[in-house]
Amino acid sequence: MNERIVIIDGIDPQTFYGVNNNNINLIRNLFPKLRMAARGNVIKVIGEDSETARFEKKVKEIEEYAVKYNKLTDDVIIDIIKGEPPKNIDTTGVIIFGQSGRPIAPRNANQAKMVKSFAENDLTFALGPAGTGKTYIAIALAVSALKNKQVKRIILSRPAVEAGEKLGFLPGDMKDKIDPYLRPLYDALEDMIPAVKLKEYMESDTIQIAPLAFMRGRTLNDAVIILDEAQNTTKHQMKMFLTRLGVNAKMIVTGDATQIDLPRTVQSGLMQALKILRGVSGIGIIEYVKKDIVRHPLVQRIVDAYEAREKKVDDEFESNVNKTQE
Repeated sequence: MNERIVIIDGIDPQTFYGVNNNNINLIRNLFPKLRMAARGNVIKVIGEDSETARFEKKVKEIEEYAVKYNKLTDDVIIDIIKGEPPKNIDTTGVIIFGQSGRPIAPRNANQAKMVKSFAENDLTFALGPAGTGKTYIAIALAVSALKNKQVKRIILSRPAVEAGEKLGFLPGDMKDKIDPYLRPLYDALEDMIPAVKLKEYMESDTIQIAPLAFMRGRTLNDAVIILDEAQNTTKHQMKMFLTRLGVNAKMIVTGDATQIDLPRTVQSGLMQALKILRGVSGIGIIEYVKKDIVRHPLVQRIVDAYEAREKKVDDEFESNVNKTQE
């Protein structure tokens, strides 16, 4: 008799074991010659050496499938253990499989261009109105790179333009104050990574979420670095951020020129960077438009209404100026 220890380290044990331990109980039934005990991410089996070796091989194959597709079913477990290939899943165009195996893929031409730009460039700018999915696709690309071991960590940042007294009124320490502002980034991550695994990534700093000010002085190697809401950076902040790029690292900068919250006297660092860097080798620029909006159809009509209102105000202002000059 031989004892063998198998460690589940690619996916959180709760997902692997299944609801009410259904998956691990099925595996146990398919290996009747083995005695088995599972606790946390460790599975201990006792039996003949050849059978425990086969058990470890099959468990690792099941784990690899679960990591890739983010789900496990009875049929998949049975097929893998019996040595039959699981039914093919169409992966054409899929960036990553999210929670419950939901495929995350480009939903319009500009999202597809963004995926291509990420593969070909070390720095990609993605610009466009709210609801075009630019941040969501950026995070999907980062998570995919992490899962495929192309990078060792993900760093997500936003300029905390409200980091003055408004945040001061929120309860808790700095993390508690900043977290609500960074909530959209957490929401995207929670769509793509199981809760237990995400918590592990956050605690080990494999995934870091921080305000832009925390980037100063760092060199970011072996990482995908995403700057969201970049239209709210100052010129100095943008230059500081872009120069953090290290070895084996990629950056994605997302922003919306119509939602600049900076004082009118302060120029957006994103807009300046686009003027300076357009045409530079190794930098891709994707410009989303209203028709790329992938949220509720009403969002596009809201954007249209606001743009029409802003144009009307601008026209009235210009008309008044002309009358004054006359």
